[in-house]
Amino acid sequence: MNLGGELVFSGARVSRIVGVSDMCVSQNPEETLITYSLGSCIGLTLFDPDTRVGGLLHSLLALSRMDRVKAETNPCMFTDTGVTLLIQTLLDMGAKKKRLVAKVAGAAAPLEGHSSFQIGERNYTVLRKVLWKNGILIAGEDVGGKAARTLSLYMDSGVTTIKAAGREVEI
Repeated sequence: MNLGGELVFSGARVSRIVGVSDMCVSQNPEETLITYSLGSCIGLTLFDPDTRVGGLLHSLLALSRMDRVKAETNPCMFTDTGVTLLIQTLLDMGAKKKRLVAKVAGAAAPLEGHSSFQIGERNYTVLRKVLWKNGILIAGEDVGGKAARTLSLYMDSGVTTIKAAGREVEI
């Protein structure tokens, strides 16, 4: 797990790229946290507007019990352990649960005719359950469908955007 993300510089802004089965946290207002290719995976941003602490998680599978060894070495691979880790990391940085703003993207079904796996639906269900157990409501989302998405969290404002099919919108 890489809690820093790959750095990409563009003028004065710094983007931290979050890969599949990874997360990144920040409190640097000059950074943007970004993840690409959210299909059936879940992308979650959490941001505390008071402390300006935030993070982005890109989890691949719903439940860690399917592979405990992988879950121990990479908790971000799984939605249940990844969301828990992201919340705890932000709390350790000074965030408060009651102030966390949650935005969600992904949970798509990009493969026609393979709905029996329902990976996206399972990821989304587990995400909602973990957030609910922690008293965190989802403030915005772009989930389901077939399109892959890019998810970005702008640390200076807490704004979360989705880019899909050539359009970028705030959620």
